[in-house]
Amino acid sequence: MASLSTTVPPPAIRGGAPAFSERFRFIKPTLPDFQSVISAYQGFYAAGMITNGSLVQRFESAAAERLGVNHCVAVSSCTSGLMLLLRALGVTGEVILPSFTFFATGHAVIWNGLTPVFADCDPDTWTIDPADVETRITERTTAIIAVHMYGNPCAVDALEGIASRHKLKLIFDSAHAFGSRRGGCPVGQFGDAEAFSLSPTKLLVAGEGGLISTNDGTLAQLLRAGRNYGDPGSYDPDLIGLNARMPEFNAALALAGLAILDAKLARHNAIATRYTELLSSVPGLRFQKVAPADLCSYKDYSVCVDPGAAGITRDELASALLAENIETKKYFYPPMHRQKLYRGYYDGRQSLPRTDSVSEAVLSLPIYESLSDETVEGVARAIQRLILYQTAGDDHSQAR
Repeated sequence: MASLSTTVPPPAIRGGAPAFSERFRFIKPTLPDFQSVISAYQGFYAAGMITNGSLVQRFESAAAERLGVNHCVAVSSCTSGLMLLLRALGVTGEVILPSFTFFATGHAVIWNGLTPVFADCDPDTWTIDPADVETRITERTTAIIAVHMYGNPCAVDALEGIASRHKLKLIFDSAHAFGSRRGGCPVGQFGDAEAFSLSPTKLLVAGEGGLISTNDGTLAQLLRAGRNYGDPGSYDPDLIGLNARMPEFNAALALAGLAILDAKLARHNAIATRYTELLSSVPGLRFQKVAPADLCSYKDYSVCVDPGAAGITRDELASALLAENIETKKYFYPPMHRQKLYRGYYDGRQSLPRTDSVSEAVLSLPIYESLSDETVEGVARAIQRLILYQTAGDDHSQAR
């Protein structure tokens, strides 16, 4: 750890000075130039076309070109997109999904009257484990939902093979992953369809909004009807849909955001690389693995804390960092199978040991485009100081 200070002064929880004099935000999205958004939107506003106008279509076309797919359907949120996908694909019975994910993934399943079946995560990538998925398939299984966790692409090929062999629908919850790539292919090209989030914590922001990508023209047509209560325009609905339309202003914001996406991706990856460089020698920390050929959006940068090696638990580290004026998040704890709304769908007979292990240890650190190198290094120094102070025994003057 030659790049960090070798002295270990007391942390704030032990009477030392906090790493930062003032608390800074955990997330602060970089938005496109406001004038570029308004210039695209103002004509529609003046004409009273604040919904169902052509800006949404323009955004859909630009996103489809970026992702290399035939169709993109803009919706009100990633959650509504998942809800509509399950309905439009005619999914019934059981859906296999990870427990280590944001609960909206499960909400979409429950809202459709389907039964969630939880699969374990891979211990290294923290995405759904294809081998575990296959063990949980029954005669009632009709679909798999996989999640590109923190923007780290799933084992797409293996999941597509399982879905093909068992004749299952395959949906990717790509909430975190706009801009990620699996090998040379943009995330968005896989399975039957993928659903992205465009909320303010993501790299591509629409304010609130979502986007579904697919190469299936029939499915895209159903989804366009589905976001409009199921009405294709004939006042004779094709399915029980939702009001899940994207307003024109949100489309203008997302459209302008596409122009700065590559710079945001590069900055997130640079911050992630710096965190890993600075923290890799700190005892008790484990990092999410991204395949060398893949590109992760790093919507979040997270570590797992081993209390035996670090001398401090994840929760203790989070509290100690807050005393240093550093906010963190426990994305995602507890996992879904431990949440009160979902415990009834988990009988414990098929345990999820790796999900429990990752979820109980995971801690997400600040990562966003305007975060300076100095701040990133300050966060890393604070973590180093806390853990080395805990593990150095009676001698807190020198790092071991």
